[in-house]
Amino acid sequence: MYTSPSNHTTFIFFIITGISDIEELQNPIFILVLFIYVLTLGGNMTILLLVCFDRHLHTPMYFFLANLSISDMSSSTITLHKSLVIHITGNKIISYSSCLAQMYMFASLTGHELFILTAMSYDRYVAICNPLRYHTIMSNKTCVLLAMCCWVLGFVVVIPPTITVSGFICYTYNKINHFFCEMASLTMLTCSDTSVLELLNLTEGLIVSTLLPFLLTFIPYIFIISTILRISSSTGRRKAFYTCSSHLTVVVLLYVILTCQYIVPTTSTDSKKFFSLFNTVAVPMLNPLIYSLKNKDVMSALRRCVRWCRVKYGKTHELRRNI
Repeated sequence: MYTSPSNHTTFIFFIITGISDIEELQNPIFILVLFIYVLTLGGNMTILLLVCFDRHLHTPMYFFLANLSISDMSSSTITLHKSLVIHITGNKIISYSSCLAQMYMFASLTGHELFILTAMSYDRYVAICNPLRYHTIMSNKTCVLLAMCCWVLGFVVVIPPTITVSGFICYTYNKINHFFCEMASLTMLTCSDTSVLELLNLTEGLIVSTLLPFLLTFIPYIFIISTILRISSSTGRRKAFYTCSSHLTVVVLLYVILTCQYIVPTTSTDSKKFFSLFNTVAVPMLNPLIYSLKNKDVMSALRRCVRWCRVKYGKTHELRRNI
């Protein structure tokens, strides 16, 4: 920490308080977070490997799902690694540059997740409302282009707010009451002028990164539901709804959490940390479970993978025994 000539206090590091300040809860919280984090990595990595190596899952929907898994694993790792290190080493210090990098990466990956869910919504719209032209519209080139746009938008949109925060030179305190560097928590500590950041959060954060993906995600479902209701047979309606139920469940879950985390006013810091923890830990863990438990294709691919491993292991074991 040093003081500039204008009497502004500038910090070269921040202190992360962690998930909880209660000493008795540190070990149980560490074990729980580590367990969920391992499940998150295992579940999303399983989805990613199945999509990559099982030809039955080489379809647009699972291509976008693989992108979602990459985003979930990255987001959990970026936000939880410092919390896990704190529990192991007791070192709660994070450098200013590392704090900004963590804030930027988390915001970017959150934006990317919303955009990729929008692309998946468009994919479900084409599959149900225009099935005869599905493979023509959702070609490999189109899917790759949509995925690239989602990644670029997610990482570009948050650049102006990040640059604005990096220009803050005055902080009243260097203790962040959170388990990672979040933009809102960091902004609460500054005594610099935040009017530009508030304008950017309104235009880019709320409108471009949140409201626009929200509308582009749910508007197609108006046409999807209308098309499903026009299907004469109950079996056909059930099958059509089944193809988009997993995606709709994930979308509703994520937007409810984000609404509680950022939009619903609350004065409790602990409640904000709870919703952040649920967003960064529980949602990435639940996504592969929702898509696997509610999806016959994924479960079939998993069974094929298990059978292949058993055959491969059996042949290897038998060969070694003969030798």
